Amino acid sequence: MPVDLNGYWKMISNDNFEEYLKALDVNIAIRKIATLLKPDKDISHDGDHIIIKTLSTFKNYNMDFYVGKEFEEDLSGVDDRKCMTTITWEGDKLLCVQKGEIEGRGWTHWVEGDELHLELRAAGVVCKQVFKKT
Repeated sequence: MPVDLNGYWKMISNDNFEEYLKALDVNIAIRKIATLLKPDKDISHDGDHIIIKTLSTFKNYNMDFYVGKEFEEDLSGVDDRKCMTTITWEGDKLLCVQKGEIEGRGWTHWVEGDELHLELRAAGVVCKQVFKKT
């Protein structure tokens, strides 16, 4: 049975984020702003339906999907691209593959204790973020 991701999560660490944004070809002004932010995650998880809200003082991003069903993701809130996205469970980890212009793009979410881990990947660059449940 997959892990329960429900809850409100506050960022406690964000390693290699600027390099990840560079790999996405995000312009320098947005990168500088984004690296100063500590976004929260508000996750609603009901069976195969998951809504992940990434909330910050600069920009919010909502992702609403069903596990195992490919969909077109509009990343205008991130790097102004669209991609075909599929999210599946790999054991207790939620694995996302984003097919589009950037090779090897995707992410993995998992829970350890009261911490939500997020590994972001793009063009061989890896960013690791950790959030604490509130």
